[in-house]
Amino acid sequence: MVQVPRNPASRTPSRPVTRTTPDSGRPTLAPVQPIEAQTPGGPQVRINLGRVFRAEGGNYFLLLGTTLFLVIFGLVMVLSSSSVDSFLADMGFFGGLLRQGMFALIGIPLMLVVSRLPLAFWRRVAWPSLLITCFFQFLVVATGLGRGTGGNTNWLNIFGIQFQPSEGIKVALVIWLGMILSKKQHQLDNWRHVFIPVFGVGGGATMLVMIGGDLGTTMIMAGILFGALFFAGVKLRLLAVPLLVGVVGAIVLAIASPNRLTRIMSFLNEGCTELIGEISASCWQPLHGTWALANGGILGVGLGNSKAKWSWLPAADNDYIFAIIGEELGLIGCIVVLGMFILLAFAFLRIMRTATTVQAKVSTAAAMVWIIGQAFVNIGVVLGVFPVLGVPLPLISAGGTALLTTLVAIGVVLSFARGDRSSEPKNDFDDTDSIEADRA
Repeated sequence: MVQVPRNPASRTPSRPVTRTTPDSGRPTLAPVQPIEAQTPGGPQVRINLGRVFRAEGGNYFLLLGTTLFLVIFGLVMVLSSSSVDSFLADMGFFGGLLRQGMFALIGIPLMLVVSRLPLAFWRRVAWPSLLITCFFQFLVVATGLGRGTGGNTNWLNIFGIQFQPSEGIKVALVIWLGMILSKKQHQLDNWRHVFIPVFGVGGGATMLVMIGGDLGTTMIMAGILFGALFFAGVKLRLLAVPLLVGVVGAIVLAIASPNRLTRIMSFLNEGCTELIGEISASCWQPLHGTWALANGGILGVGLGNSKAKWSWLPAADNDYIFAIIGEELGLIGCIVVLGMFILLAFAFLRIMRTATTVQAKVSTAAAMVWIIGQAFVNIGVVLGVFPVLGVPLPLISAGGTALLTTLVAIGVVLSFARGDRSSEPKNDFDDTDSIEADRA
């Protein structure tokens, strides 16, 4: 038999050891670990690092890469669309970019941290997150802390810090709907087990936002509820009645507010040819948005060369940022943005398809309906397909609360794409180690 060198500091390459099997008596070759791997704690450290930096699946990187592209693209367009207004507000040409960039620097690492959390964590925080966000929304509509804009009361001001609790409710609904419908997965044919929790609790959260008068956000939240139920497998006949009630409620809410009614009338081109009057003023934004798109043509006027952003188009860096994209980057830029959101939807669908739990599937579906639905509503408003609803373009429009909550929701979906690692059996060896053991 060949003797193995006993000196651990030796740098000579290790040789296979000749061993005799007890059954056949024939010598066999057995692999020997490298000398440095035999040091105390060596193999354990190497394997643990391998588990930490183990490559994620293709769905994970598809969703992550698309999200990062949209965020970076959004920062560029926020800089271009907000530079004039930032300068006029004594914040310099880069004021809007610095503010949005700060939220992006917070949101992206937060998204990555959230993506490492296990499925069991989302079960535990589902109820607390929904209750806390609803409490803040209650402060908006029931106390003097609420702040309004454009006829809507949807901002909360605490110690000089302003944020939108309704955006947090969206994230809470994504988590909570996945948890509650996974518990009811065998009772979805019974309307009591569907309507009472979903439309009782989730509908109550939506009602708090509706009281504040934010019709656009209310519609998006209603879409989250119906989207989660649809992808959970609830039969369409059970959804017909609540869907009809929701449509009637949206119409009543639109008519009850003079501001929203004026915007709807301007969408129907009533009075938009007049030179003075309230309805003529409400036509200003959609008309200048259309002119900005028309000015862009196929290739656009060039990045930073928009004319509409020179105080002609209200909310140029927010609700109507897609009009600036069309003017500066043309039809090509608009197609790229549409294509990226379609790719984002494709990533969501792939994660839903590979989901092994109802909770992961439903929460991913709710996040997809929220982000993709809101994107196409925003684009539809700019194109004149819908009346002005006041919802931003996800990941692109300026707005710190909207960006942070959207990134957190995507981080939740990324955690599902990784899989529930907490449920895996604890093992110090990965797959390659077990294969080598079998060969030995």
